[in-house]
Amino acid sequence: MLRRYTKFIIVAVMAGSVPALADSVQAQSRTSQSRELAPYLQCVPYARQQSGIAIYGDAHTWWEQAKGRFDRGRKPRVGAVMAFQPHRNMQLGHVAAVSKIIDSRTVLLRHANWSPINGRRGQIENDVRAIDVSPNNDWSSVRVWYDPIKKLGKTAWPIHGFIYSDKSPNFQTPQFDRPVRIAKAPAARVEPKQPPVSRAPSRRFTSAFADLGTTTPRRTVRHNVAARPAPAPRRSRPAARDQVSRAVSLYD
Repeated sequence: MLRRYTKFIIVAVMAGSVPALADSVQAQSRTSQSRELAPYLQCVPYARQQSGIAIYGDAHTWWEQAKGRFDRGRKPRVGAVMAFQPHRNMQLGHVAAVSKIIDSRTVLLRHANWSPINGRRGQIENDVRAIDVSPNNDWSSVRVWYDPIKKLGKTAWPIHGFIYSDKSPNFQTPQFDRPVRIAKAPAARVEPKQPPVSRAPSRRFTSAFADLGTTTPRRTVRHNVAARPAPAPRRSRPAARDQVSRAVSLYD
């Protein structure tokens, strides 16, 4: 009798193990995916970490919470927090830290949980562009870079303004406010002046008179000696005449 029901017992045990095994595989798969995907992060803690502004609570409450505690205004500054108003499906508002100012209508932002990246929200975006589209250039409305389309989003988001930090931001402040050095055109090349030609006789010329026992004449020898009338021969020193001619011939 036992042998007859053994097969049924084994099949029942295996059938009960299949769902448990499937659940285990799915749990392991979810754990593996969670390790590979970046963590989910809200905009508030990231803006607080980047700017150093110690405000807590939903993003749409930051503007009022900053009143009397932090300076506020309409002009962007590096390290300030751009406070978004609730709009459309963004009912909790949004906050982003300004990392760089490009011009009067363009800044770069560091924020989290704005664009879905790889199909997931809660991702960090650093140094993405935001453009002021307000008519009066008062930063009351902006368009922000949206990663899925790789360009600025089409929505004009209303802005409360900027909350200015009383601390240095935690990221490296770019040196964009230094004056630009304009390269000067290279100066015209000035040829160095040639040293004046010395009229003193050279060593080679002087050595030709070493055997004469006389000093070197100060008078320079011209190359056109042959055109001038030859001096009268001296009878007393015929050898000297030959040495002078030999010396002069070196320059002819």
